[in-house]
Amino acid sequence: MARPVSSDYPVFYETYIKLVDEEDLVQAYRSSLEEMMDFLETITADKADYRYAEGKWTVKELLQHMIDTERIFSYRATCIARNEKQSLPGFDENEYARNADVHARNLKDLKDELLTLRESVYMMFRGFTPETLNRSGVSNNNKVTVNAIGYMIIGHVRHHFNILKERYL
Repeated sequence: MARPVSSDYPVFYETYIKLVDEEDLVQAYRSSLEEMMDFLETITADKADYRYAEGKWTVKELLQHMIDTERIFSYRATCIARNEKQSLPGFDENEYARNADVHARNLKDLKDELLTLRESVYMMFRGFTPETLNRSGVSNNNKVTVNAIGYMIIGHVRHHFNILKERYL
């Protein structure tokens, strides 16, 4: 399956898709799993509640955001893969973060949840046929293909890992 082209997704997601160098989506998921395992090990407990500036998310809040987004994007991919005709809803990431209440959550549990979720999403995409990956639907009032969502999911986490490296760790 080829990389998505610009007509496969809203322009906003170009930032994420550009972060996926791999041409093959399944290979990209395999690589991303290894990257995630290695990178998550570098986040220590003393950084869990760290925020680099007032009003910015803590490390735990950022991990929860990645979990929420991975779930939402993978749900969108599932719906479109199954030929859903309705427009799928958007979400307000800041509202989700305000209501996640991660303060009582354990950093290790968040890291484990993100990895487990990625493994599940990888298995889902590995099972999609080329025809399924080419299906398009409407999400947040924008046309998108299943294939593009797959790249967006990987790129979204890479984007936030870059932020973690640059500003948190």
